[in-house]
Amino acid sequence: MRTIKTLAVAALALSGIAGATAARADIAIGLAGPMTGPEAQFGEQFRRGALKAIDDINAKGGVNGQKLTLVIGDDACDPKQARSVAEELSSKKVAVVIGHFCSGSSIPASEVYQENGILQISPGSTNPTYTERGLNNVFRVCGRDDQQGAVAADYLLTKQKGKTVGIIHDKSSYGKGLADEFKKALNAKGVKEVMYEAITAGEKDYSAVVTKVKAAKVDYLFLGGYKTEGGLIVRQMRDQGVKTTLMGGDALLVEEFWAITGPAGEGSLVTFSPDPRLLPQNVELVKYFRAQNYEPETYTLYSYAALQAWAMAADKAKSADGKKVGAVLKSGEKLDTAIGKIGFDAKGDVVGPTYVMYVWKAGKYVYAE
Repeated sequence: MRTIKTLAVAALALSGIAGATAARADIAIGLAGPMTGPEAQFGEQFRRGALKAIDDINAKGGVNGQKLTLVIGDDACDPKQARSVAEELSSKKVAVVIGHFCSGSSIPASEVYQENGILQISPGSTNPTYTERGLNNVFRVCGRDDQQGAVAADYLLTKQKGKTVGIIHDKSSYGKGLADEFKKALNAKGVKEVMYEAITAGEKDYSAVVTKVKAAKVDYLFLGGYKTEGGLIVRQMRDQGVKTTLMGGDALLVEEFWAITGPAGEGSLVTFSPDPRLLPQNVELVKYFRAQNYEPETYTLYSYAALQAWAMAADKAKSADGKKVGAVLKSGEKLDTAIGKIGFDAKGDVVGPTYVMYVWKAGKYVYAE
């Protein structure tokens, strides 16, 4: 694993403040996520969004007159590594941590931040448990799996009545949590899935589960898991002549999913919040990323918005102290961010845009009709 110090230096150089160090920084901001490993694409989204947010905030004078610098930790979406990252970021006296991505990382890391009085704002952890433990330091700018699962179930029940549904998950906190929330919403409306299976993430051959899907005559297969497994399953279904449509959550909404599936991914359905790239206030922001030949998809602008929200709350609190900033965030005031006007409830869950359905078409994801 690359060290936090090494990543911090790289981040500072990329953000246009090369030569600065954490020791000279007025306020250190932590960023945690999978900078390496299978989900590194999401870590890169976090990094890009946070770096741009810091540049923009610093260009306007910083927070309460103090400039921000970024310290990055790589958890590789591993719970044990996430806890180690949390301990090291805490030792760096960061004012807030933007992260983690995987729910299985955010949950154990949040306990370390709580012990050290550090706020955590996750751009992408959707498991309900994250904000359901009574911790006063946790926030997220994304939605929850019980919302995401319900939207997926409602879509099937209203748009695809009478179709058979199968459910699989990768046993992760995110994957199983999302699959179970989808199952719960589906069953509550009187629909029973024809199969419910666990898969092992990281495998290359999913022909056994594809065979079960074929035997059960599944019309829609809901996956609680990530884009690599989802992409391989879609491709292998088509290889076996199975026309089942894959459904899933936000972790399938990255261009890498299509890079794996190719045309086989056509028609795959994914839940996510409304695309912030389409918001009028983000025209210049999106243009900035694209000028660097980088598409700010999925969680790039969520990372940016998480830092925006913290900075606005810290300015209002006239302090970077976790308790004071947290109180402002939970005050009910709406903050104008890159993902729209958002607030937070007493648990730290975002109050703002909910989930919608997307469909993959010709290599791009667009709103489903």
